[in-house]
Amino acid sequence: MNLMCFPKNAAARRYAQRFLPTMALYCLAIFFSTWYFKHYHPAGALAYLLAVLPAIPLVAVIVIVGLYLSEEKDEFQHALLVQSLIWSIGATLAVTTVWGFLEAFLPVLRLQPYLIFPMFCFFSGIAKAVQRWRYR
Repeated sequence: MNLMCFPKNAAARRYAQRFLPTMALYCLAIFFSTWYFKHYHPAGALAYLLAVLPAIPLVAVIVIVGLYLSEEKDEFQHALLVQSLIWSIGATLAVTTVWGFLEAFLPVLRLQPYLIFPMFCFFSGIAKAVQRWRYR
């Protein structure tokens, strides 16, 4: 289930065509927002807009994955993605819950909420790799 390299069906091609530019926008948005805050120290509505700007493409990625799920006609590929998403959600919830209790009772580093989505993506990559190994 490698959606990025040589997509084999129309749904996977559309996914790649949506996902790749969206992630490019995310990279630009995070770079621009960080740069602007560092050099200009914005305030007011502009500061809020720039702070939220990198999150917009990530919300779009969630929509893009949902679109892919609704468009994928291959039931096996659909089931693989659903399974990897479930494992990723479970792993992310487990880590953030455990870390939350550590934060509540011990002087540990605070988990920044903006790191939760990349953590989910990391676990998703692990789940997909396990699936590739399992169904090779």
